[in-house]
Amino acid sequence: MRELVYRLQKPTQYLGGEWGRIAKAPATVRARVALAFPDFYEVGMSYVGGRILYEAVNRVEGLAAERVFAPADEAVAVMREAGTPLATLETDTPLAACDVVAFHLTHELCYTSVLHMLDLAGIPFRSADRAASGTWPLVIAGGGCAFNAEPMAPFFDAMVIGDGETALIDIMEAVAQARKAGLTRLELLHKLTAIPGVYIPEFFDYDPETGVKPLVAGYEQVVKAVVADLDTAPFPSCQVVPFAQAVHDRLSVEIARGCTRGCRFCHAGMVYRPVRERSLETLDKLVGEGLGRTGYEELSFLSLSTGDFSALESLFAQSIDRCRRDQIAVSLPSLRAGTLSDSILTMMAGIRRTGATLAPEAATQRLRDVINKGITEEDILSHTKRLFEHGWQQVKLYFMIGLPTETEDDVRGIFELAQRVLAQAPRGAKRLQVTAAISPFVPKPHTPFQWDAQITLEQIRGRVNFLRELFATERRLTLRWHEPEMSFLEGVFARGGRELAPIVEAGWRKGALFCSWLDRFDLAPWLEVFAEAGLDPADWLAGRDPDKPLPWDHLSCGVSAAYLRLERRRALEGTVTGDCRYGECTGCGVCNEGGRKSPLAAKAPIMPRLNRPTPESEAVAAPPPPPKEDLTRKAVHFRVWYAKNGSAVYLSQLELGRVIERSLRRAGLKPGFSAGYHPMPLISFGRALPVGVSSQAEWLGIFLREAVSPDDFTTQLNPNLPEGLVVVGVEELAGGRKVAHPVLETFELTVPEAVAAICLQHWQDFTRTEAFPVAWESKKGPRSLDAKTLVTDVAVVGPATVRFVCDFGDTYLSPLRLAEAVCPELVRGAYGLAKTGVAFAEGGGWPPS
Repeated sequence: MRELVYRLQKPTQYLGGEWGRIAKAPATVRARVALAFPDFYEVGMSYVGGRILYEAVNRVEGLAAERVFAPADEAVAVMREAGTPLATLETDTPLAACDVVAFHLTHELCYTSVLHMLDLAGIPFRSADRAASGTWPLVIAGGGCAFNAEPMAPFFDAMVIGDGETALIDIMEAVAQARKAGLTRLELLHKLTAIPGVYIPEFFDYDPETGVKPLVAGYEQVVKAVVADLDTAPFPSCQVVPFAQAVHDRLSVEIARGCTRGCRFCHAGMVYRPVRERSLETLDKLVGEGLGRTGYEELSFLSLSTGDFSALESLFAQSIDRCRRDQIAVSLPSLRAGTLSDSILTMMAGIRRTGATLAPEAATQRLRDVINKGITEEDILSHTKRLFEHGWQQVKLYFMIGLPTETEDDVRGIFELAQRVLAQAPRGAKRLQVTAAISPFVPKPHTPFQWDAQITLEQIRGRVNFLRELFATERRLTLRWHEPEMSFLEGVFARGGRELAPIVEAGWRKGALFCSWLDRFDLAPWLEVFAEAGLDPADWLAGRDPDKPLPWDHLSCGVSAAYLRLERRRALEGTVTGDCRYGECTGCGVCNEGGRKSPLAAKAPIMPRLNRPTPESEAVAAPPPPPKEDLTRKAVHFRVWYAKNGSAVYLSQLELGRVIERSLRRAGLKPGFSAGYHPMPLISFGRALPVGVSSQAEWLGIFLREAVSPDDFTTQLNPNLPEGLVVVGVEELAGGRKVAHPVLETFELTVPEAVAAICLQHWQDFTRTEAFPVAWESKKGPRSLDAKTLVTDVAVVGPATVRFVCDFGDTYLSPLRLAEAVCPELVRGAYGLAKTGVAFAEGGGWPPS
């Protein structure tokens, strides 16, 4: 695909040259996996699960993990026109040439995007078709939806349920051995059944009336894979830092996995048990190395329930000095009310703040007890009051509508609780905003509510409109809601079986892609597909008989069906179940705690692993803030000359700024900052170079708040720049002097041999003409410029190379536009254009004379 990047918008999303990426030489690789994320680059690069698998595989000698994302529409059009298949970023290997293609199934609305990527790769959709028509990659899947991806089962050779770090490596080793031994596909699949967590769909049959029927003796149920001790599991300290901005563009560190709070609606809280925390020592190393090796300016502590981390105060205390010193923000995902102490809030308030989000889920105590949320209104109000007291101005509250037993009073309670939260703010607070975000409840497999009905589209819309009217009466309250039609479709596929596979394929054929994007989602084609098949999608949203078989009965997350039934009964009674981390075992069936037998297989005992034995055992005071540093100090002023070649030529100016800032952080070079509410690094760039043009003479001006010599600056920064960028010179400037811009810029144009003669003739004609108007369409309308007033010199310097000099003192014309206007035969991407030098009006420039 790389030969097409010059034709694409956001070309850096298709290059694979980012800092931290790993590209192994093909000759050293025994097996290659394409980690395929069925969404766009900016979403996939935010997915921590993909980063973990990338690290786990690439740590193993002879195994290679490479990334691939769903291309944007304009890229798809270019690929189809050129007949170019979808390929990996690291080595541009077509997916069909990989040994394994592994899809991340993070939500049900990505299913058609999986087929979209297989189509772009030229890989047959169905496992049976791949088995019958030659050698194809093993197409597998993992992620949360794999615990019931039955609507996708016919499309995959295998799935992994549970933790994938070890399972994926074992699969790749088995594939490498099978290739070497000449095993058939069927023989390979039989070998894979011995790997914990590996599910081979074709070894099972399912009938809605009689349930799941195993087809291979001894392979009656698949039990999830589990990593018993996260300290022994791989986690990337040097993560791939995207050129293009990701949705969550920060260093995310997984501090724990699993949650036993026992929220009865929560799929992840059931399937990822038990709770396993990384040790403080391991996390200190991951945070230190991660920030140092990536240059990120924001840190996120990630888990299912971050506020429940048993040593959260100690974690903050050991991380906070580094964050204060380097202006690094700390963000926490959605939190449970009452889990942040004053000590943590004080520490967070002392650095760059991010938003505060709480997840009450239900607004009344009765309904919170039904779902086993385990918090009171006092917890919620006390928590938000302390947030306001520590300077937060905006608070977001997450709620669900349509929960089992919900009444109109429960729905109205969302508005009333938001009002009471707003009332916790001190008088006179400015820019105050409380946002309530609501999402329709979707009953998920492997939860106590898996048998319950999902409310209808009409009911969802009615409750949203009811809340909209209430929230419209208070300007400081904002209501946000998840699209009802999306939740409707999510619910259909969440509890569907293999009978929905033809529906998924038909949806893809109707162009239903990227259904989790609001601007792309349309329910109409899905309703058409169901109607054409003679099916009513609402049938999949109805309540289920707890005594009837379910499509996922053969897949075990370790939590027993008896426990789920018990929890459902307790929900209807409004009875709360405690958290087994700090209380009695609740009997879910996952752990070896107390000598109990777990169905899970692991190298170590399966039980909760915590840093602190009880929630009351930690009381860590906030460390005193370091002496206040003058971030606006200007110790030294440099003009930095750098070259921009290779994949770096496709960096936009915005991307370049982000790359430079993070490279400076990695290098330990400290720029000065502007004053004000949002301090910005004191870095100024020269005129933006058009994307696709290389240069030996780019420059930036920078103030450092800690002085270094020009030579040390170069020595420190160069090893921390991504490929294609290199500092070629540094000159010290007078401290407060405004950085002058060069006037003359010299370019060399190298054209293909086939059109060299005519292009050289065009340039000779250009030198003889008195005027050469160049017209183009700009954002502000048609524009025209006489290029003869800009070009001061033209010289033929090779059989296919022309050098021309432009005077940009008064106006500017893109050198790409100029070259293509002079030589209409040129095709973008088929010729080379490089800036080779610049000169100032008062003398001097680069390269130095």
